[in-house]
Amino acid sequence: MKLAKLFVIASAAALVVACGSPKVEGSKAVQAMYPSKGQVDTTSYLLGVNFGLIITQNGFGEMNMAQIEKGMKDALNAKEGQPMDSAFVKQFKINPADMNAIINGYLQQVTAYEGALNKEKGDKFRKDFYVKNSADSTASGIVYLIQDSGSDVRATDDRDTVKVNYRGTLIDGKEFDKNEGIEFPLNRVIRGWTEGMKLIGEGGKITLVIPANLAYGERGPREIGANSTLVFDVDLLEVHPYVEKVVEEPKKK
Repeated sequence: MKLAKLFVIASAAALVVACGSPKVEGSKAVQAMYPSKGQVDTTSYLLGVNFGLIITQNGFGEMNMAQIEKGMKDALNAKEGQPMDSAFVKQFKINPADMNAIINGYLQQVTAYEGALNKEKGDKFRKDFYVKNSADSTASGIVYLIQDSGSDVRATDDRDTVKVNYRGTLIDGKEFDKNEGIEFPLNRVIRGWTEGMKLIGEGGKITLVIPANLAYGERGPREIGANSTLVFDVDLLEVHPYVEKVVEEPKKK
């Protein structure tokens, strides 16, 4: 997140909070050039949407709207200075660099909290799934339930390629990914998949409950979250063993 972008949009949104109906001056011909009330209202709403998206997409979580409104009004009512000069520091009693540090520190703390909570919930989910479904587990921590063990044709090398149908969900059941008939080598996916696909043969079906350290860990994308346990329902359609490429020596003339 860039603080400058956040400040500019927040200040623009402050116009919505503080200005109300603008005072339009000039001759009738000049006044007619000013945007209509409908345009002002629409743009005001879209500024609010834009600012709201900055809050949600950057992971701020639930914020104090009264304090956001106060900050907007204070920014709009500042009579001199720009966001990065000494007048700004004097009026708001804070250096822009410190603002950035405080905001980023807050985001880091929220992310750490979410990661710890997701890990705690994920560990409990795996234990409950194991007991409830009489499932199995690997030494690495994957909990799995085999619906069909498939044939004797199995992936054994991380470089083997598999063709699968799969559906990926979070532990609350929210789907984040789904594919049919997709192929990929096992060394190009998360470690939980690399290990999990070796548990069944071609034609098999399995549910994998993968701990965060074998998935995306602390760097889970926004739609997944940090330290999230992932659940995959997989149909293993085909296994294609890795074949070493043969490099032919040039023929002697």
